[in-house]
Amino acid sequence: MQTRTNTFIAITSLFIALGCNQHKESVEPKNGGATEKTIEPTNKVVLSSDIVWQKLNPARGDQSPQAGTIWGNRNGKVATGFLAKFTDGFSSPPHIHNVTYRAVVLKGTIHNDDPKAEHMWMTPGSFWTQPQGEAHITSAKGDENIAYVEIDHGPYLVKPTDKAFDNGERPINIDASNVVWLNYEKSEWLAKDSKAEISFLWKSHTDDALQGVFVKLPKRFNGKLHSTGNIFHAVVVQGGLDYTLPQTNEIKALDIGSYFTSSDRALHSIANTSDKETILYIRTNGSLNIDNK
Repeated sequence: MQTRTNTFIAITSLFIALGCNQHKESVEPKNGGATEKTIEPTNKVVLSSDIVWQKLNPARGDQSPQAGTIWGNRNGKVATGFLAKFTDGFSSPPHIHNVTYRAVVLKGTIHNDDPKAEHMWMTPGSFWTQPQGEAHITSAKGDENIAYVEIDHGPYLVKPTDKAFDNGERPINIDASNVVWLNYEKSEWLAKDSKAEISFLWKSHTDDALQGVFVKLPKRFNGKLHSTGNIFHAVVVQGGLDYTLPQTNEIKALDIGSYFTSSDRALHSIANTSDKETILYIRTNGSLNIDNK
């Protein structure tokens, strides 16, 4: 059976240690960081309404899951992030994938586990990993069920369980209610007295700098997110925000499933104008600094 939600408690101390020591190389705006060193902005936005959906298994007709690529190419060999959409009551047959993936529930409820495991429905803001070669099923229930899926290299393929193998990885399911959030006193990636919070989800075994985090922005947040990496992908998991493109000063309204990116150190002007919290999932190989205006 896959690792259950309470597995997260065993690794919480590791993530807290990461959070408390991550910011040593981050950009400090007051000391001339990302803002001054960004010469040619590479910021880009993809709205959820711009995503093109394709059937993952056309043979299943209207019951087929759909995929919409946000960045990369899931049919190629590169790292990729895409949205997966499931119909209400969907349940896959047992299968494996040729690559490991990570995923975040954006809408609805999703179950992903060993074929014989009892259903554990994950709500929006939950995070799970699926190692390559391990047999599992995926189910969904709700009027609209969407997950963000991420792979480190493609192509992303589905194969039968007679091809199953153990690559040494172990899956993790973390329900949204068990995500551990750190404030500015626990993570130097957050400016002093910032009301934003951060949760460190994973760190690459092959690239020490590459990692994934959740960032929670409080209601009425208005500030800056400074990124130093040449890999930076951010997806809206919950709520929404206004994003100002530095090239044109155009403001884009990002809802759940929308995305912004940059390919070099960058300054991201973001505002949560609602009375609800906004959560972002960020994949980066650099550090971050989040501060209020």
